Amino acid sequence: MASMIFTDCSSSTTARLVLLPLSTNTIRHGVLQFRRLVSPKPSLPRFFTIHTSTSPSLITAAMSTETSAKVIDGKSVAKQIRDEITAEITQMKDAIGIVPGLAVILVGDRKDSATYVRNKKKACESVGINSYEVHLAEDSTEQEVLKYISGFNDDPSVHGILVQLPLPSHMNEQNILNAVSIEKDVDGFHPLNIGRLAMRGREPLFVPCTPKGCIELLHRYGVDIKGKRAVVIGRSNIVGMPVALLLQREDATISIVHSRTKNPEEVTRQADIIISAVGQPNMVRGSWIKPGAVIIDVGINPVEDAKSPRGYRLVGDVCYKEACKIASAVTPVPGGVGPMTIAMLLSNTLTSAKRRHNFQ
Repeated sequence: MASMIFTDCSSSTTARLVLLPLSTNTIRHGVLQFRRLVSPKPSLPRFFTIHTSTSPSLITAAMSTETSAKVIDGKSVAKQIRDEITAEITQMKDAIGIVPGLAVILVGDRKDSATYVRNKKKACESVGINSYEVHLAEDSTEQEVLKYISGFNDDPSVHGILVQLPLPSHMNEQNILNAVSIEKDVDGFHPLNIGRLAMRGREPLFVPCTPKGCIELLHRYGVDIKGKRAVVIGRSNIVGMPVALLLQREDATISIVHSRTKNPEEVTRQADIIISAVGQPNMVRGSWIKPGAVIIDVGINPVEDAKSPRGYRLVGDVCYKEACKIASAVTPVPGGVGPMTIAMLLSNTLTSAKRRHNFQ
């Protein structure tokens, strides 16, 4: 198993990053079951004070104080959202007799993918969404997958379709994903949905789940986005690019930090809001953070830990210990963005059913 050395910001020791076979779905669908690491849900602040000074001396002074950042509890917010979804589904069922349906197509025998699908099925059951699952063999043809997608596209009881990634190497992922009807693209990655997200005056039918969850956390914690400087670290099609588009729609001034950015620390230190989705453990240190900034950490990085029963623990892209001493609010890992992703998947499925049946 490959590994690399990095400094663990939570202690004076050095740890190894374990490169586990995690797909992009780890982030996209909240695929890991997280143990809650934070205290019960904090009271929601109406605003955060954003300091204007970013001098290194002030940053050092801020980091030397006791932990003061508000914990943005994604697990608690996700539960609130699931409760709201459950109530809406009950109301719709009572009013018009319709129950939302989500279909998931799994190809192959990857244990992690099977776990992800099982977790999604459990989440659907918890809110009253009907779940449909198709499990095809590893050597299935692309045409077989397309046949099931076509069937679900035409099935009025199915309001959302999700193809579990990764697909076997002999399949054309783009062809398969593009075959999903835009009206049932609850993942939000159909080119037309992304195109509408990027255009002013146009509305996508669905917003990608993890980016949508990031913005929802900011809203629910009363963080003012309009007019603020926001830095997105990472430019993937899964998180970085769509979350930057969402922030732009909220009238933030956006910078994107990526692998070719010069002086990423300096750029990031200008941000009132930081959303990191780069997949590098503890990359964003306290010196990168403007005092009073709000941090949404999308990263889920396994790091070797001999004390853990699993042999590893999960850390984010942001050094949580340092961020807590200088930011005004920060998401933990796990328990921050992860639970929100699957909550947004359920939300998108409900939205699809309501739109299909013109139910308000």
